[in-house]
Amino acid sequence: MKCNKKCYSGIGGQAVIEGIMMKNKDDYSVAVRKSDGQIVVKKDKYLMLSQKYKILGLPFIRGIFSMVDSLILGSKTLEYSASFFDEETGSDSESKLDKWLNEHVNEKTMGIIMSIITVVSVVFALLVFSVLPAAIGSLFKAITKTNSHFLTAFIEGIVRIIIFVLYIKLISRMEEIRRTFEYHGSEHKCINCIENGWDLTVENVLKASKEHKRCGTSFLVYVMVISIFLFMFINPPTLMHKFISRIVLIPVVAGVSYEVLRFAGKFDNKFVDFISRPGMWMQGLTTLEPDAKEVEVAIKAVEEVFDWRKFQSENFR
Repeated sequence: MKCNKKCYSGIGGQAVIEGIMMKNKDDYSVAVRKSDGQIVVKKDKYLMLSQKYKILGLPFIRGIFSMVDSLILGSKTLEYSASFFDEETGSDSESKLDKWLNEHVNEKTMGIIMSIITVVSVVFALLVFSVLPAAIGSLFKAITKTNSHFLTAFIEGIVRIIIFVLYIKLISRMEEIRRTFEYHGSEHKCINCIENGWDLTVENVLKASKEHKRCGTSFLVYVMVISIFLFMFINPPTLMHKFISRIVLIPVVAGVSYEVLRFAGKFDNKFVDFISRPGMWMQGLTTLEPDAKEVEVAIKAVEEVFDWRKFQSENFR
């Protein structure tokens, strides 16, 4: 069946340091532009947890483990892209802390330290994006003496969105993050170019939209919006119960949000456009217009794992 408008390709990816990771089924590639201008491309395989264990691929469950897969693969590809610039920087630029760690800490201990740092980071994120908004919502209820749980939950949700926007605004002031957002834009533009049925050239990619319905930013927006409606119907008796409920229900919210994202990514109609609009607006903060060189890197990553010419022939001609 030929596509009248856009056609679902199934490919996705993420920006890495000076490059792009693209994934298609089990295959993924990482394309990085080194400081000397050379583009290095690596291709490998990654089997998702839902493919290893079929039960994890069930609706509303698969979204939780898709997040885990994204974190694992994302960390792996970010580390790979960073390795090129570590090599170029050389040991002379190591900080005193780096030198001390290399001299006094073995690989096993370093792994334990990194695990602790990861756990602390996750806990901090939960405190900032789950517990803090809940606390502010409860403070609002106490100050205004309102009896409306719906209003309190709504205020909590708005606070969560404001914190997220301020966080993105803050980190986007860093040059490295701005370039990552440009590569993020080039990733979306490549996928949109393919799904529009256009030839994958630098000129066509630059003309494509930098927003895409299957973006991780849209997923986060769905998480925030769905959590507002869910928590309107859950009224814990104490503040501590509220904190616990916000954390415990994260997998539920993530599972529902993932299904909405999948639905939005596969269909192209007015209803899908409507529910996708908030996420597309938010992508205005996390994607920037790339230049031709950044698009070249993205195209290299795509062509390593996806035959766009075959896709174009089967769906548009």
